[in-house]
Amino acid sequence: MYSNSGGKFTDQEHPVEEVYRRRKPRKPTPDEESLRESSSSRKEKLRVSLAAAAPVKRVSWNRFLSTRGRTSIAVGACLDYQPPQKKAKRKGRPPRPKSKYNFEKERAYFEKLDEEELIEESPSPIPRTWVAGIPKGNVEIPKLCSALEKWLLSKKLNFGLGSSNTLARILQSSAMRPSPIGGINFEPSSLKTPERSSRVNSRLSSGQISFDLSLLDGSVHERSTPKSLPGVGNEGCEDIDAAVKELSLVSTSEELDRFNALLEVCGQSSPSKLQDVFSKYCDPEEIEKVGEGTYGEAFKVGNCVCKIVPIDGNLRVNGVEVQKRSEELLEEVVLSRTLNYLRGNNDNVQNVCPTFIETKDLRVCQGSYDAALIKAWEAWDENCGSENDHPEAFPENQFYVVFVLEHGGKDLESFVLLNFDEARSLLVQVTAALAVAEAAYEFEHRDLHWGNILLRRSGSVTMQFTLEGKQMLIRTFGLAISIIDFTLSRINTGEAILFLDLCSDPELFNGPKSDKQSETYKKMKKVTQDHWKESFPRTNVLWLLYLVDILLLNKAFDRTSKDARDLRALKKRLDQYQSAREALFDPCFSDLFVGCDS
Repeated sequence: MYSNSGGKFTDQEHPVEEVYRRRKPRKPTPDEESLRESSSSRKEKLRVSLAAAAPVKRVSWNRFLSTRGRTSIAVGACLDYQPPQKKAKRKGRPPRPKSKYNFEKERAYFEKLDEEELIEESPSPIPRTWVAGIPKGNVEIPKLCSALEKWLLSKKLNFGLGSSNTLARILQSSAMRPSPIGGINFEPSSLKTPERSSRVNSRLSSGQISFDLSLLDGSVHERSTPKSLPGVGNEGCEDIDAAVKELSLVSTSEELDRFNALLEVCGQSSPSKLQDVFSKYCDPEEIEKVGEGTYGEAFKVGNCVCKIVPIDGNLRVNGVEVQKRSEELLEEVVLSRTLNYLRGNNDNVQNVCPTFIETKDLRVCQGSYDAALIKAWEAWDENCGSENDHPEAFPENQFYVVFVLEHGGKDLESFVLLNFDEARSLLVQVTAALAVAEAAYEFEHRDLHWGNILLRRSGSVTMQFTLEGKQMLIRTFGLAISIIDFTLSRINTGEAILFLDLCSDPELFNGPKSDKQSETYKKMKKVTQDHWKESFPRTNVLWLLYLVDILLLNKAFDRTSKDARDLRALKKRLDQYQSAREALFDPCFSDLFVGCDS
């Protein structure tokens, strides 16, 4: 019936022409009509059968036409929409009436204040009321002259030791037995230690070393007490200017008294010459410089080492540092002598340790360096390169304090450790020394860097010490340790507390963060909270931590990876200890104890 011709379908009986107009609907044929009727009848039958089988409840879609926060469309269509009305703005305050500022009234107010006497407000928390400069109530105001007189008297009496012979007998060597001075007895049998003294007189500190006037003998007290002070009376305040001028005289007198006290402590009536001191120990040609510090030089003389420290001069050390004063050296001298008693050469058997350097003699000298010392200094400078200025710069009237010490060996910075056993020997000997000094004198070194620890090899493989009456013996592996330089140290002799107030040296805490020594100073400051007079044995532990860091980072010796782990573990445990005594019984040192009293 249909054929395909050239891709177009044509009806052979009814040819189709291509026209471009809307096509008219064609009537269905009888066959198509019957097919449509049969299909609709089948759909109706299917609908009736489904309805009869299970009637379905139709769900309303109105409830799905609402959205959160809005009205349902089905409900909202029945309501009148009213947009929300804006809230009425709050009315502001009415503007203030403009008026001219009354400058005349203000000027009159301040003129009135100028006429009245102004009273400085008291910082006291006690509430007070004042009227015309006079306090209400019976409040007594102390007289200025009376307070000034008391202050001047106290300044005059301090260090008023004059030429007392008792002070010359303080802390003498074995050839010259020590005698009490101003009530402070340094005789080994009567020297009070913190555990034996319930009352400590805390008058000694760096920069101001004074003795309790109530302890001085009568003759000294009589010589020290001035008969009168000019311009200082209890009746009036007429001559306050004269009293203020007296302060300079008092200051000069104090300096002389401190220097005289230093002379007497060293057993001298006048300064010696450097050549006279050195010639007692060796031939001048054999003098050899072995070290230097910021404030002084160290020379080897025979079996001893002499440390020379310039004092009380106007010439700055190395062009920068101010020379130490007599009172500072007086403190270090007393401290050095006190630590000598820990060596066991006396009746004190409760706490004994030979690790602190022995001070054999102390001398005050005056004059310039002699030729032998200059020669030794220049030889050191040529070989090692000195960081100090040439000593010939000191004038003829320069004063010095000479410490004659035992020869302790090389400092830790230059000493070569052989193995891990020697490293542990170093740590246990330093820890034992600090623990003994803590127990005896509440001692804190506060500057135990690797330049202040001397080492040498000896024939002894053990060291004996006594801690609170208990004797102990530790293995040293043939290494002998000496601790030196007590400039920053703190000690409680039982009669006085000696310490250096580090608040006066803020530069000490401004070192680089990468430097272990600078970090230790900062940690000390954090522990003490700048209360340097008080006892903080934790500072000794901080320096033990520093030594462990030095061994791990700066010293090369024969060690295994296990040894390095043991040192790091020790450092971690040390951080938990509060004193050297606690650190002494750390597991790292347990096998070094070869004997102790039960």
